[in-house]
Amino acid sequence: MKERKRDSRWQINREAQVKLEGAQTFAPCHIRDINFKGLQISLKMKLPQEAFLKLTIVLSDDFTLSLEAWVVWRKTMHGLNVYGLYFTKINEQDKEKIYRFVHKYLPHEMIKRAWQEPEMQEPETKIGGETMQDRRIFARFPASFPLRFIDLHNNQEGEAQAQDFSAKGIGLVANKELNPNVPLEMWLKVPDRGEPLYARGEVVWSKRLEPNKYRVGVELEKADLMGMSRIFRR
Repeated sequence: MKERKRDSRWQINREAQVKLEGAQTFAPCHIRDINFKGLQISLKMKLPQEAFLKLTIVLSDDFTLSLEAWVVWRKTMHGLNVYGLYFTKINEQDKEKIYRFVHKYLPHEMIKRAWQEPEMQEPETKIGGETMQDRRIFARFPASFPLRFIDLHNNQEGEAQAQDFSAKGIGLVANKELNPNVPLEMWLKVPDRGEPLYARGEVVWSKRLEPNKYRVGVELEKADLMGMSRIFRR
C-alpha cells in the first residue's frame, strides 16, 4: 500500500484555491492531477517561472497543503495558464493529506488504481522498483534538438537527435546502439543562443529502428529544473 500511495498519480479534475507566498488573497484554480511529486494546475494568473514558489493550495475545506514547487512547464489552453509543478519540498503530513483527500472525495480513483489490468496500462520500464511512467513529473513534451553524447562505459562519442523531454528524462534517436544501464554525458544544442545544456543520465531502453538508427530512452541523473526551463520556454 505504501508503494501504491507513493507512485499513484490521481486524476482529480477539481476546482481549488491557490495562494502564493506574499499574496493577500486566494485565487481560483483547477487541479487536473496530483501525486507526491507534483501536480498539474490551470488558472487565469501567471505564475513566476525560474523561481522556487511557496504556495498554499486548498483542495477542500478540510484539506490544505503548504508546498514549495518549481514550474516545470507552461502552456495556454482556453484562455488559461496551465502549469506542471514539481514539488521541491513537501512534508509527510501533506503527502498524507493528499492520500486522504483522494480516499475521501475520489474513491473511484483508488479502485481504478487497485484493479486496473496490467495490459490496459501504458508500457512501463522498471528502474529500482519504480517505473519510468511514475518517475516522470508529467507527460513528455516533443522538442527536437541535436545533441552530442559520450558513452561513459567505453568513452566513445556519438551524435543524436533529442525527440522529447520531461524534467527527468529524454527520448532521443542515436546513430549507434546504446545498451540499458549505460551512463551518458550529453550536451544539448538548445536554440536560445546560450551555451549547450549539459546533462548526465542513464540509458533505460533502446530499440533499433533501422541500420545506424536507434530510439533510446534516457533517465536523467537529476532533475535540472533551471536547465529544462530553457527547453520548455523555447
